[in-house]
Amino acid sequence: MAKSEQSNSPLSFAASLITQGKYRFYQLAMPSEVLTKTCFVISRDEDPEEGFQRLLNKQRAQEIADFIDAGMATIPTSVVLSAQSAADFQYNSRLKTISFKDTPKSFLILDGQHRVYAFKLAKTDIRVPVVIYNGLSRTDESRLFIDINTKQKPVPNELLLDIRKLAEYQNDVETRLGQIFDLFDTQIDSPLLGKMTPAKKRAGDISRVTFNAAVKPLLVLFGEADTSAIYQVLSSYLIAMLSESKKRKIEIKIGNPVVFRSLMMVFPDVAQRVRDRFGKKYEPEKFAEVVREMLLRVKVSSTKTVGNSATAYSKIFTDALKSKSILD
Repeated sequence: MAKSEQSNSPLSFAASLITQGKYRFYQLAMPSEVLTKTCFVISRDEDPEEGFQRLLNKQRAQEIADFIDAGMATIPTSVVLSAQSAADFQYNSRLKTISFKDTPKSFLILDGQHRVYAFKLAKTDIRVPVVIYNGLSRTDESRLFIDINTKQKPVPNELLLDIRKLAEYQNDVETRLGQIFDLFDTQIDSPLLGKMTPAKKRAGDISRVTFNAAVKPLLVLFGEADTSAIYQVLSSYLIAMLSESKKRKIEIKIGNPVVFRSLMMVFPDVAQRVRDRFGKKYEPEKFAEVVREMLLRVKVSSTKTVGNSATAYSKIFTDALKSKSILD
C-alpha cells in the first residue's frame, strides 16, 4: 500500500474497550503509516524533565524495516500508546469506534518505538495491533512504561540460538557452529560431554552463546572442512589441554566462559606448532606433546585467578608457548 499524505480530517477505527485494574484502554488494528504520522517519543536526553524513553537504536529499526519489506513479516505484538491532548481522542460506545486527529503528536509511544520507527523506514505499509490509553497523566505514563519494560522477560539468547534450527533461520556460519556444538554435546568421546547446555544458561556449563563466540573466529582456519573434521581437531586439542593440565596440577574450569574462550584463543598457536612438528596429524597425542611443553613453562600460581578477560588469561598460555625457559 502506498503511504498517503497527512490529512486534517479525524481518523476513525473500530476498537474494543478493555478494563484491567484501574486502567482502561482501547485495542485495535491500525495501518503502520498512520502510526508513523501520529506518534512521537520523548527521550531522556531530549527532554530530561518529562522524558523517559531510551534513545532509538537506528540499526535495530532498520533491521525490522528490512524484515517488513522482505514480504513475509508478521509482528503480532501490540504497540502501546498514550493519547495526547492534540489527538482530541474520542470513543463512540454505540459504534464501538475511536477517532482522533491526524496530527504529528497525537500519541506518545509507551512501548514499540523501534517498531514505529521501522514502519517509517519501511517501504511497505502493514496493519499493526495497537493498544491506546487515554487520559493518562505523565506520572501514569512513566509508571506504565516502567511496568511494561520490567515485567516482560526477553527470551534468552541461548534458547533463540537453539530454536533457529527449527525456524530454518540459520546462516551458513550459524549452521556450522550449531553442528559442531551438537557434536561436542552428544559424541561419547567428546571432552565436553555433560558440559554443554543447548537452550539455556547454566552455571559451569558451556552455552551456545559462549561456544559460538569462542569458536566462530576459528572457522576461517578450517576453510571448507566439514564439521565432523573440525570437531575432531578441536576435540583432540581440548583432550590434550585437559589431560596435561591435570598432570601439571593446573585447574582448568572448562565450563567457565572466560576459560573456554581463552583456550580457543590459544588454539591457533598450539595447532601451528603441531603442524610444524608433525604435519597435519592433529591427534590428541600430538597436541599433548606441544601442550605439555607449554604448560611446563606456565607458573601454576598465575592460573589461580581467571578474572574477566579472556585475552589476559589466554596470554598466560601463549606467552609460555613462545618462552624458552621452564618456570616451576
